[in-house]
This record gives sequence, structure tokens and C-alpha cells, in this order.
Amino acid sequence: MNRRTHRAQHPTRRSFVLLPLLAALTPAIAAAPTRVEVWKSPTCGCCHDWITHLRANGFAVTTHDDGNTAARGRLNMPMRYGSCHTALVEGYAIEGHVPAREIRRLLKERPRAVGLAVPAMPIGSPGMDGPAYGGRRDPYDVLLVARDGTATVYQSYR
Repeated sequence: MNRRTHRAQHPTRRSFVLLPLLAALTPAIAAAPTRVEVWKSPTCGCCHDWITHLRANGFAVTTHDDGNTAARGRLNMPMRYGSCHTALVEGYAIEGHVPAREIRRLLKERPRAVGLAVPAMPIGSPGMDGPAYGGRRDPYDVLLVARDGTATVYQSYR
């Protein structure tokens, strides 16, 4: 057996040093936050509160304070599902006050769709659930918006 073959079969001192380092770094790499890009009005408080909700749920959020109408058009989200902010996450459009839980589900399931929408601004949805609303929670649906512009209920909140 030559020296090269012998080294390949037995761990070296270097591997004893590098393997724990690699093992320590792997969870940090795997846990990198999902990036979300949001277009909103610079003065919208509920948009800010929704972004806070996303960040609290582990998303890394970048914002653009120049409105969301153009972004909604670029992302093919029909206006009839419109709300006060539009986001992009891993190729999907997110319109309105969609809970982080449903965004995670969308990214896990990966349906062929434009994305998710919570039309209008239902009280009790993330960002519309602060103290100003007195604990009120209106029922609402998270819609899965298909590429042809139709939508189905993805999750109901009652």
C-alpha cells in the first residue's frame, strides 16, 4: 500500500480540526433567512407592522417606499386582489397581509402559481392586529392566485 492510499483511508490531523469547524458552520448556513422584497407607501403603518411580523418570523426583509402598483403589475398579481403592499419571495408574489405561516407553506409546497393574496386589509391579519384594533379579528381568506388570474382559498382564518 503506498503512502497516498494509506492517507486516504485514515483521517489526518487537519480533518480533526476542519470537521468540527465545518459542522459548526453548517447550521448557520442552512438557517440563512429567506429574503423578502416589499414595495409599499413610505407612510403606511400597517405595512411596517406586517414587515415586523415577517422579521419576527425569521424573514430578511428589504423595503422600497415608492408604492406597490408597479410592482404588482411586474409580478402579475391581478389588481382585484390588491392591498397596501406587494412582496416578492423566491419568485412568488405576496399581496397584502399574508401570515408568515402561509408564506412558509407556499415555499415548502411550491405550487405553480403567481403567489398568495389577502385582498384589502382585514382587521386581525398580521399588521392589522395591533392595539389600535382593540383585539378585533375579522374573518379572512388567504388566496392562492393562479397564473390565469383565478384564485382558490389557500387558508381560511375564522
